[in-house]
Amino acid sequence: MVEKRSSEEEKLILEHDAAKLFMRQYEQLTGHEIRHIWHNQPKRPDVSCMLEGEKLDLEIAHLYGSPKEAMDILKQGINRNVQHQLERQEKLSDIHERLISALNAILKNKAGKTYDSERVWLVIRNAHPAWDREQVLQAMHEITVPYGYQFDQIWLVADFSGESGIVRLDKAINAHP
Repeated sequence: MVEKRSSEEEKLILEHDAAKLFMRQYEQLTGHEIRHIWHNQPKRPDVSCMLEGEKLDLEIAHLYGSPKEAMDILKQGINRNVQHQLERQEKLSDIHERLISALNAILKNKAGKTYDSERVWLVIRNAHPAWDREQVLQAMHEITVPYGYQFDQIWLVADFSGESGIVRLDKAINAHP
């Protein structure tokens, strides 16, 4: 008999996997040691780790291209707000426009939150197979984030399995009030 996981367990597993992929890629890219993952309670970022011996918090988000894709990955369904946003994005026929819309929606949502953390990075894991590192790099000048976000750095794991590496977004995106 297959044991069914709760939506909270599925979410924690996805966050843990995204953090591991990011940490592995970050260490390969920079040579800085990043280790040990533990999950946090609400009001704190999703995951904490140690970067060069200093505590670092990671807020994890997933980038989806459609409600069906999100539900396939999450297994337990998605909340109404996420479903509504994905349905709006899905109406955009151009895949490039959908990528920009999806990233901007995540950045707007996350910028409006505050975290009980000294140092927090946002890590977005791309879950849409039609988007890759090159498309993200091409879209960077069209991505915006509101002023006042709490993140020291914003990173994107360019594909679901982490094979194409990571992209630092905050150095190239436009900030708007």
